[in-house]
Amino acid sequence: MPADDPHHLGHRQRLRERFLKAGLEGLADYEVVELVLTLAIPRADVKAPAKRLLARFGSLRAVLDASSEELQQIPGIGPVTPAALRLIREVAHLYLRQGQEEREIADPAALAEYWQARIGGLPHEVFQVAYLDSGRRLVRGGIETLEEGTVDWAAVYPRRLIESALKRGAAALVLAHNHPSGDVQPSDQDRALTRALALAASSVQIEVLEHLIVTRTRVFSFRKAGLL
Repeated sequence: MPADDPHHLGHRQRLRERFLKAGLEGLADYEVVELVLTLAIPRADVKAPAKRLLARFGSLRAVLDASSEELQQIPGIGPVTPAALRLIREVAHLYLRQGQEEREIADPAALAEYWQARIGGLPHEVFQVAYLDSGRRLVRGGIETLEEGTVDWAAVYPRRLIESALKRGAAALVLAHNHPSGDVQPSDQDRALTRALALAASSVQIEVLEHLIVTRTRVFSFRKAGLL
């Protein structure tokens, strides 16, 4: 189909109008992906690539999480689209993080949602921490990645955590890491690490409020399980 074909241009306009009127409600999954692709591919028909992406990856989230190399294996997806999709994903993460920073009280449940979106689907283990002030508010720029590991391992050192907390003037911490395996149950190493970090923090009058293990769909709370 020619790039300036009036049929697909009219289709794009109708899709945008439906979105502006009612948001994503009423749009098929492929139409949501199609709408995203119109931002990166300004003239060509993107319905077919959108359907191919969904068929290959299964969901919009999986499309956004896919690597540039994986995306460019799909016919109709050039070198610009992966950068645009990554930008959308990172803006969404920034939006969620800043929402946490603007809350009067940091909510571990809301932080869990942020971490599920941010690290829950990653293929390697990532350990992050949220630094809170004495009023239990997230300090600005207060979510940090401490370590990134392999598929099933991440090393976090108490000294580094405490140095970062003191540098930010933190009074409390919420810890989180992901399990790429999809099983959120803590390992013996997870339990030992949590005890070590909580002990190190308490030695300088900093409280570890929570440690969360996340996947895309599940969350384990050390606090609720009585492990903190």
